[in-house]
Amino acid sequence: MILQTVKIAELSKGGETVNNAILMSSGAENIDFMIHGIFKYEIFGQEVWITTSHVCILIVVLLMMAFAIAGNRAMKRAKEIPEGFQNVVELMVEKLDGMVEATMGKIAAPKFANYISTIFIFILMSNISGLFGLRPPTADYGTTLALGLITFFLIHFTQFKNLPVKQIWKDMCSPLPPWLPVWFPINLISEIAVPISLSLRLFANILSGTVMMALVYGLLSKIALVWPAALHVYFDLFSGAIQTYVFCMLTMTYIGQNYETE
Repeated sequence: MILQTVKIAELSKGGETVNNAILMSSGAENIDFMIHGIFKYEIFGQEVWITTSHVCILIVVLLMMAFAIAGNRAMKRAKEIPEGFQNVVELMVEKLDGMVEATMGKIAAPKFANYISTIFIFILMSNISGLFGLRPPTADYGTTLALGLITFFLIHFTQFKNLPVKQIWKDMCSPLPPWLPVWFPINLISEIAVPISLSLRLFANILSGTVMMALVYGLLSKIALVWPAALHVYFDLFSGAIQTYVFCMLTMTYIGQNYETE
């Protein structure tokens, strides 16, 4: 019995060695889609790492700030008949404002147009940053969870600000009457699940594209010429734009429910 166990262990070890050899020969040692620490420092006796995600977020934010400053200067010198960069800025603002108003209504849209436009541009630029050799910040759950928690806070802030407590309680007990709160625990769980579902949806979709492209370049590096561009178009551009729209649309829908429809 002991000899059989030893043989099985040796065979398992041998199989693992063979598998590792196959992966190494196929270029798998070049596969890298992980978050890496760049440097660390201590704060209150705890080690805090600055990672590749922080650097990529900083790059995206700096690009957004540069675009905002350039757009502000362009609008200060705006012409009656727009041209060039002014056209781009006005088109972006018009389309984003139109999307927010169509979803949230005329009452809530002016209050949240700036926020929705900001996270739309941030998430889109983060999602497509893989086209420029960066690791998308939204492939880090720390980033998407923060965005989900901000949405969660805004949902309940507007809820308690605009709706009476009786209406909130009635909604939490729905579909049964308020005096029979059987569904309250289930509705409470569904409310708590909102930031988790929002963040996981965005994170998983972007991470899957990042992993796929890492596998392509790691395992097929010798023939990965030109044709991976088509995969980048799908995983980075198309999927990134869709996930940006989905996240912002759900955010607007959840918040807009707390306002009266005109």
